[in-house]
Amino acid sequence: ILLHVLFQLYGGTLETVSVFSTAMNKNIPALVVLPDSYKNESNKFPIIILLHGYGGNYLDWSNHTNLVDGADQFNMIIFCPDGSPNSWYLDSPIDPNSQYETFFIDELIPWIRESYRMGEIGITGLSMGGHGSLYLAIRHPELFNAVSSMSGGVDLTYSTVKWEISNKIGSFKSYPERWMENSVVNMVHLLNETDFPIFVDCGYDDFFIENNRDLHKKLIEAKIKHRYAEKPGEHNWNYWISALDDHLKFFQVNFLK
Repeated sequence: ILLHVLFQLYGGTLETVSVFSTAMNKNIPALVVLPDSYKNESNKFPIIILLHGYGGNYLDWSNHTNLVDGADQFNMIIFCPDGSPNSWYLDSPIDPNSQYETFFIDELIPWIRESYRMGEIGITGLSMGGHGSLYLAIRHPELFNAVSSMSGGVDLTYSTVKWEISNKIGSFKSYPERWMENSVVNMVHLLNETDFPIFVDCGYDDFFIENNRDLHKKLIEAKIKHRYAEKPGEHNWNYWISALDDHLKFFQVNFLK
């Protein structure tokens, strides 16, 4: 099932699409931002999967910033899928309606490849989406050409009571191993054979700053090449809106190599 709703703005185009997930037996909405040049050229375009945070949805980014400008400026497709308010972009062992890793990897990315002239593919996101982008790329490095994270919740154990994580993987008391294994900060060892570019950033005053510093330290210790940045800012849209350009530029530079 595919629903297309087109909004022509100055320059690029916004499309709302719906992708059916067999794994979860439901339609998942997404916003697609096509650069203006897409309709005039026949070549492939890089695509950036841009993930929302906890409590958000596929329209979060477009509600806060002009994604068409970004798509036009960097000449890439920006794809904002819905990750449900609290999926953490993983396959839940206890909630059959929350199989988002399977959806992204086995259903969504093949659908994007069939539906658009897709070249390189990058993935990024904020907060829960920052965790999701790194989580999916580290576990499926063959699918991605670059990955980044903004203010990522890279250690699920930061809070064992907030953000409904226990609804997806069980309580920390009962299943501590699930909390450890699914935390990006504990997945660095999986990156040894991976050579795609990685960019991690976080605001100085963000409550996730120490988790991101810990990830940075582990990447250094494992000799994994990556870019790391700290800037003034908190865990809010002011930070993410200003950070987005840096991340799109990061993808553009690495895709041109």
